[in-house]
Amino acid sequence: MSEAILTVEHMTMRFGGLVAVDDLSFVARRNEITAIIGPNGAG
Repeated sequence: MSEAILTVEHMTMRFGGLVAVDDLSFVARRNEITAIIGPNGAG
């Protein structure tokens, strides 16, 4: 497996009272394509 270039652990994003992302964890590795897509298809 290639080296991690970005590691995110337990991230939460809030906008006022809206929790947009709750407890997100992922690893982006060199030579891989990583995308985050919301429930309505927005990225």
